[in-house]
Amino acid sequence: MTKLLEFAGRPVIYALQEAGRMLFLLFSALAWMCRPPFRIRVIFAQMEFVGVHSLVIIIITGAFTGAVLALQSYYGFRMFGGESLVGSTVALAMTRELGPVFAALMVTARAGSAMAAELGAMRVNEQIDALHSMSVNPVQYLVMPRVVAGVLMLPALTVICDFVGVLGGYFVGVRVLGINSGIFVAKIIEYVGMDDIFSGLIKSMVFGLLLTLIGCYKGYYASGGAKGVGAAATQAVVLSSVCILISDYFLTAAMF
Repeated sequence: MTKLLEFAGRPVIYALQEAGRMLFLLFSALAWMCRPPFRIRVIFAQMEFVGVHSLVIIIITGAFTGAVLALQSYYGFRMFGGESLVGSTVALAMTRELGPVFAALMVTARAGSAMAAELGAMRVNEQIDALHSMSVNPVQYLVMPRVVAGVLMLPALTVICDFVGVLGGYFVGVRVLGINSGIFVAKIIEYVGMDDIFSGLIKSMVFGLLLTLIGCYKGYYASGGAKGVGAAATQAVVLSSVCILISDYFLTAAMF
């Protein structure tokens, strides 16, 4: 019985320890946001890395997501003569759910894994310890700029993903499937409000915080040489993706 309880409790204790260390890292990063030096140049460099360098994959993802949405919803609505609702369906799905979620997942795969690998390499090569010896706080220099960049750039990437997704849906709906362009646009204006857009932006800020925090955490506490760095990058992507999907459910339930 004791061995059974120990076997069942060990993962719970490990998860609580991980959550506690992650929260401590988050609060440390938040505290350093308000204390000089503010590392503005480092923050802008991370914003470029997270945002600008992710543009291509965000545009491709958004365009084909909107196109597939238009295609699938058209064949569903055609069964009862509701083809005019394709535009609003694409726009609502992109702004509320798919834009924020897909943008976050793509940034996680590209930038989150890179953050974990970069910080992990610095940890195993003792570069983080070297920062301590130079009286540079590694949380302020390495973690805080990445968290700020994620929170600021994910909403911008989400807006781009939403817009490109609607354009992709418009192209398929109007040019390929023959839906009237005026009706397509009118239904978007009728059914999509600013609250739908803002809800997606709020989600994207939460997702940006999650993916950068988890990526930095896994890299910051990496160990075990090159193998440990690879494991940290993999764990960062998996855990970030799962947390994004779980938090999306709770945010949706709270907002709608």
